Amino acid sequence: MLGRLRRGTAVAGLVLAAVLGVGSWTSADAQTPLTGPPPGSAEWVADTGLGVRLPDPTNASPAEVAAFFDALAPDQQRQLAFRHPQVLGNLDGAPVPLRYLANSLALAQERAREQARATDTSLLPEEREQAARKAARYAELTGRQLLAFDPRGRGQLAEVFGDLAHDARTAVLVPGSDVDLASSDRLAAMAKELRAAAKDQVAVVAWVGYTTPVGVGLDAAREELARAGAPRLERLVAGLAPLTGPVTLFCHSYGSVVCGQSAPDPARVSGLVVFASPGLGLERADELKVPVWAVARNPEDWISNVPNVSVFGFGHGADPTSPGFHARLLPSTGSHGHSDYFAPGSASLAAFAALAATGAPTTA
Repeated sequence: MLGRLRRGTAVAGLVLAAVLGVGSWTSADAQTPLTGPPPGSAEWVADTGLGVRLPDPTNASPAEVAAFFDALAPDQQRQLAFRHPQVLGNLDGAPVPLRYLANSLALAQERAREQARATDTSLLPEEREQAARKAARYAELTGRQLLAFDPRGRGQLAEVFGDLAHDARTAVLVPGSDVDLASSDRLAAMAKELRAAAKDQVAVVAWVGYTTPVGVGLDAAREELARAGAPRLERLVAGLAPLTGPVTLFCHSYGSVVCGQSAPDPARVSGLVVFASPGLGLERADELKVPVWAVARNPEDWISNVPNVSVFGFGHGADPTSPGFHARLLPSTGSHGHSDYFAPGSASLAAFAALAATGAPTTA
């Protein structure tokens, strides 16, 4: 028993040493996950202007939300968007065009608020600078198809490329560390590459809908943020699938842990693809009910240096590219480093595009 404990402690130390020492990144402050309903939910629930009870964002399922909006006239739907943009814009199950409208309104409101703060001399200079940066970022996002927008904390959003109602299939990209509202364009670039490689036949959602780890530190080595994010991913998919059909999840790095924790429903998820993955928090692919593909790591990807173990709450389980995990392998030739698996001309992007478009990669 003592020997096992010593071995376990040694492995845990190795995990920490690897996670904290990989590359040039450093450990950062622990993140508090953003959970709960969107801002303004109390006012939404108290609104009786339409003479009906509005679905509670805290506990109404996406199916219940969809049924509620199906019973409303278009002008009633728009009234709610103008009265409660931050709630409706983040309400899974609500009509997609209505969410685009609501988020455009919420974005404009937040931009105006931050612009006012940026010129408020009662604030500290660093507070005004931060407000100016936020206002500039909101200006960049204006006119884009936002399926979600939440400015709290580091900020979250979901951006759509393509037409969810009419494109043949839909893919959802789930990011790893260091992605938030300010830096979401990195994930958006991946979404654009995937859609272009699939010849614009696949709608792609760049989902920055959970609190990601900052840097490579304790948060990245543990599963707490993934467990907090998984239900949010489940709700997104539950809201999309009735409109789009089953989606394909593409999960990068720590996002693999989020996808593994989400227990995807085969009625809503056609398959799960992990790349640059530290593990899914699982020991075998068949612990999930959907097909799992894992991308072979390119030689420049530092994630290969992270031990695939799970000890004392650290680590994310088996290597998804190992034979014993039983995932279906995809190639990575032509990609470089940890975040370049969508590189144009790479074997990984070609496989991603084929899988997103048809449900089967060109190379198994």
